[in-house]
Formats: sequence, C-alpha cells, structure tokens
Amino acid sequence: MAVIITEDGIAADDWADKTVYPFDVFWSGQELPEEALAVEFPNDRKPEDLVPWLDRIEMIRVEFPSFADGRGFSLARRLRTLGYKGRLRAAGPVVSDQHRAAVRVGFDEIELPESVAARQPAEHWVIRKQGSYQQRLAS
Repeated sequence: MAVIITEDGIAADDWADKTVYPFDVFWSGQELPEEALAVEFPNDRKPEDLVPWLDRIEMIRVEFPSFADGRGFSLARRLRTLGYKGRLRAAGPVVSDQHRAAVRVGFDEIELPESVAARQPAEHWVIRKQGSYQQRLAS
C-alpha cells in the first residue's frame, strides 16, 4: 500500500480502487472506457505523446524510479505547459526535500512506497512558506 502526500499532508488514495492504464494501452487501439481515465506514464517518454488524450485523462501518474532521477520534474512542467489541467501524481521514492520542487513544476501529489514513507514522517513533508533566510531568523 502506498502513502499519498499532498500540500495539505497525508491523504487517502482515492484512486486505489480505480484502473490506472499503462501508457501503451493508449497507442494499442484498444477501446478506452468513457469514465475517468488515469495513465501510468513512464518518465522516459515525450509528454507530447499524450496530447490526443489530455482532455480525457483525469490523472497522470509519473514514475520516479529513484529519488535521483529528475526526469519526472521536467515531464510534469511540460505536461502543464501543454495544457494538462488534471491531477499529476509523482510515484516512487521521492524524498521530502523534493516536495517543494514537485509542487512548483505542477505535481498535485506524491505516491510514496510505504518503506520510504516510514523513514520520512509527515512533518517532513510540510512546505514552509517561502521567505528569505533573514526573515526566517527574525520570526
């Protein structure tokens, strides 16, 4: 079971019981259902590949194979630039230090493996208000 992190903290996974389609299904010619779609998008594909379906996809789950692989951040920014308005989920061993960057590029949430979440308590995921070093010292 995964742990979902949002800007508000830990949240329930409201997609746990829904189908998340592998990206290749979109190109296979398989008939896609009319209900909300979610896609598992590998971080080594071009975001432009999803353009024909962007208006039908409710959630894009971008894989992060390791915390050191930052391609997902670029992919998220590009999807938002292409006009994607749905939910973007980073999935994998992202670390709490990357949370602010994930939100900045357009991710709505992070799906962590339980093993990673166990090493990073909820308070590590709180995004502090941005301010200068001097302002933080004064408060």
